[in-house]
Amino acid sequence: MPPLLQVTNLETHYVSFGGARVVKAVDDVSFTVNEGETLGIVGESGCGKTTTCLSIVGLLPPASRIVGGHIEFGGKDLVHLSQGEMRHIRGAQIAMILQDPMASLNPLFSIYWQVAEPAYYHRALRGRSLRERVRELLNAVRIPSPAMRMREYPHQMSGGMRQRIVGAIALAGGPRLIIADEPTTNLDVTIQAQYLDLLKELQHETGVAVIFVTHNLGIVARMCDKLAVMYAGKIVESGSVRELFDSAQHPYTKALLGSMPKLGSKQKLLAIPGQPPDLATLPPGCAFHPRCSEAMPRCSLEEPGEVRIGGEWRARCWRAEPQYGQSAKAIDVAAAVAS
Repeated sequence: MPPLLQVTNLETHYVSFGGARVVKAVDDVSFTVNEGETLGIVGESGCGKTTTCLSIVGLLPPASRIVGGHIEFGGKDLVHLSQGEMRHIRGAQIAMILQDPMASLNPLFSIYWQVAEPAYYHRALRGRSLRERVRELLNAVRIPSPAMRMREYPHQMSGGMRQRIVGAIALAGGPRLIIADEPTTNLDVTIQAQYLDLLKELQHETGVAVIFVTHNLGIVARMCDKLAVMYAGKIVESGSVRELFDSAQHPYTKALLGSMPKLGSKQKLLAIPGQPPDLATLPPGCAFHPRCSEAMPRCSLEEPGEVRIGGEWRARCWRAEPQYGQSAKAIDVAAAVAS
C-alpha cells in the first residue's frame, strides 16, 4: 500500500530581492507518512521544519519557492497544483495546527463560525446539520458547555481552550493528514499533557495521520512512531523513534538526546557548542562539522550522502558508513597531512 504522503528530494529556497541572496531553507528532504501514522520532525530553530510544512500545504511566503522535488499526496503531486486546486485540499484533506492559536483565530468572529467554516465549504453542511457538527467537534476536543461556548469569541477563552478550538477547526473538514507545528509551546505542563492525550485519542478515533513538529523530544517519545531530525535544511537522520532513541548514529541526534533530562538520572546534561550555520553561507563539507565532537578531517571537505542503516533508518554521516573503504581513509590521511 503506497504511503499517504511521500516527500521526495524537496528543495525550498528563500530568495532576496534581485536574487542576490539565496537561502536553502529545505535542501533535498525526503520522508513518508502512512495512514494513521505520526511522524515527528525535530531540530533547532531555523533548521527548516516549518518551511517543510508550509511547502506541503502550499502556504509559503512570497519570497520563497519550491525549486525541486515532489510532494505526492493521495496520488497527486502537490508541487504542480495551482492555489485554486490547493484550496480544495487544504482543510478537506490536509489541515494545519499552528503554534499560536491567536494567530489562527479571528477575534471578530464567533467560535461557531470559525469551527463551522471548513465543514460548510468542504463537507457542504448547512443549517441544523452544520450546527450539530460544530457541537460534535467541540465535544470531541473537550470544550465544556459547547452550546454556550460556540457563541463566544477567542478572547473569552483560555490559551488551552483556544488551542483546542484550533484542533476542532483542523478536524472539521475530515482531513486525512494533520500538520501540528509546535502546538503545545505556549501551554503550561499540565494543559500540554491534556492536549497531547486529546490529540492521541482523536487520532485513534479518526485514523488521521499526523506530522508533529516540536523541539521537545519527550513529546516525540510520547506521540510519534517515526522521527526525522533536521539540521541546516536537511534531514540528517530518520527512522523509528525506538531506533533513534536507542541507537542514534548521527552526532547531532546523539547531542539532542544527550541534552534531554532523564527522570532519576544524575548524569550531566550535554550542550551543543556554537550556533547553527547561516543557511545562505553553509560551511564546506558536513554543515554540522564545526560543532561536532566526532568530526574527522573528511567531514570538512566532503558532504556525506545518505546511508541506509536498515529499513527506513537512514543517516547523513560518514561515521554511519558500515565500514570505511581505502578511498575514505586516504582522504582522511591527506586532509590531516594538509592541515
